[in-house]
Amino acid sequence: MLKVLVPTIMLFPTIWLTSPKWLWTATGAHALAIAFISLMWFKWSSEAGWTTSNLYLATDPLSTPLLVLTCWLLPLMILASQNHISPEPINRQRLYITLLASLQAFLIMAFGATEIMLFYIMFEATLIPTLIIITRWGNQTERLSAGTYFLFYTLAGSLPLLVALLLLQQSTGTLSMLMIQYTQPLLMNSWGDKIWWAGCLLAFLVKMPLYGVHLWLPKAHVEAPIAGSMVLAAVLLKLGGYGMMRMMVMLDPLSKDLIYPFIILALWGIIMTGSICLRQTDLKSLIAYSSVSHMGLVAGGILIQTPWGFSGAIILMIAHGLASSMLFCLANTAYERTHSRTMILARGLQMIFPLTAVWWFTANLANLALPPLPNLMGELMIITALFSWSPWTIALTGLGTLITASYSLYMFLMSQRGPAPSHIMALPPFHTREHLLMALHLIPVVLLMVKPELMWGWCY
Repeated sequence: MLKVLVPTIMLFPTIWLTSPKWLWTATGAHALAIAFISLMWFKWSSEAGWTTSNLYLATDPLSTPLLVLTCWLLPLMILASQNHISPEPINRQRLYITLLASLQAFLIMAFGATEIMLFYIMFEATLIPTLIIITRWGNQTERLSAGTYFLFYTLAGSLPLLVALLLLQQSTGTLSMLMIQYTQPLLMNSWGDKIWWAGCLLAFLVKMPLYGVHLWLPKAHVEAPIAGSMVLAAVLLKLGGYGMMRMMVMLDPLSKDLIYPFIILALWGIIMTGSICLRQTDLKSLIAYSSVSHMGLVAGGILIQTPWGFSGAIILMIAHGLASSMLFCLANTAYERTHSRTMILARGLQMIFPLTAVWWFTANLANLALPPLPNLMGELMIITALFSWSPWTIALTGLGTLITASYSLYMFLMSQRGPAPSHIMALPPFHTREHLLMALHLIPVVLLMVKPELMWGWCY
């Protein structure tokens, strides 16, 4: 664990002491080196599941894929942000990259924590850099209200979790994930226990986000700069799914009765947010709502607590992280050239940028779960698990899949096909940096197709 955490902390002196000319190159290379070192986590030596360097930080097959995704994303965020941050004063550039690096450090400690309280503190700490990135570097004046939504939704959801964790500590005597599975099962039969159960899950369901408490997400995505959108879509939403997986193990006797409203909301959310996508005019807003739809499927897979549901959820989280991050990067490259996110004003780009249209097409196919990509594997496992839990769910998940294909096609046709508007003139060509950025998103997706057991979690 420390072999990745220490170089991440050493990023801070790199950022502040590098000469301005080499700032982006040095930090990008340093972050990429960390990303490659983190691949060593995939080599498990432990039979027990946990591979631990000390009592507080450890990896297991559930957290490893998410940890590697976190490390992989930092160099990509640095690559993506270079164009629109480099005109700023040098100290602001340094501060921006510092916030991104601090976000990575917090996320590594959140995913690697064995103490639930450490996980909670790091879960909350990720709010601060994200909030500063959204409110300071966002594009429109709406960014302040987006930051307020983001902060208050997440805080309101996670305060009950703190109380629930203190009660858990009082009744079991430990909050260690290594120990808590061996403690006596909790006897829960009062109303207070049911409220405690909801308190444990509420923070993660807001972070996922579950349909109904999802309103902060499209706002935050649309107003955030590109790195904010990437880290939100790829990693911060996954914190909710990861926390739910860890907590569901402890909530067992009550779960079989209390999960119904949440599963109904998750499945209904797949259809509702998919339908909202079909009538979006804003490109980033469409991608943000599609994230809510995919996360509804993940929430359903986790809540039914079967091995297939868990496995499908983690596969879909990793695959969706890479695919939606790539879509946000593509939306950003179009925005930097046309200065508009309205799809009707920036259409027909295939005529101007033919190679980029190939990236758009591939990213859209990944988003709608084309076989044999891991997105399809995750979705099929969750849909199968839900179907065996209750055959009625197939109507909702099947319709959701159909709507996903429709809005992905709609997004591609609206942004790439058709005649180019007459006001689009003299657009600067795509840089090698941007093609590299897309390739670095797509290569892991293709490689995971070859060796999917890296992200199956506990189930192999």
